[in-house]
Amino acid sequence: MRIILPLVLAALVLPSPARAGEFKVASLTFTAPAAWKKAETASPMRKAQFSVGEGDAAGEVVFYHFGPGAAGGVDANLRRWYGQFKEPEDQVNAKTVKAKAGEIPVTYASAQGTFLSGPPRGPKVEKPGYALLAAIVEAKDGAVFIKFTGPAATVSSATADFKNMVEGAK
Repeated sequence: MRIILPLVLAALVLPSPARAGEFKVASLTFTAPAAWKKAETASPMRKAQFSVGEGDAAGEVVFYHFGPGAAGGVDANLRRWYGQFKEPEDQVNAKTVKAKAGEIPVTYASAQGTFLSGPPRGPKVEKPGYALLAAIVEAKDGAVFIKFTGPAATVSSATADFKNMVEGAK
């Protein structure tokens, strides 16, 4: 009893921890799907990073935030993302869809083909059969760019989780 009472009091007084999977990028709080694995960010430009799936079938979800007005507008980023495929934009089934996360404007981008993986000005590795599902969430302190790439089957199977996470941003 001597041990239980202090534990109960501590539980009542201490702030509750964030829900599992909750994380912040800029002013927005997202909740990652339970199946996603948090990964170390590969560069300082990345604000959060997750692995989706296992082994050769794994995809990657990366969050970026550069501040207000930085990184170009929505259209510039859509063109950049579609340009990361070997095939021309009209051959990768490029689609752009507008949505909302509450009152926050969101632009989704999707494409499928041979993804050219690698740093912007570095060598590229061709990844045939890959897909892109991305979102630009127009937060008050600058857009949050979310990019999901991986084998088409992995991206397709996690599309609903991705969109639920984006549209659930607070």
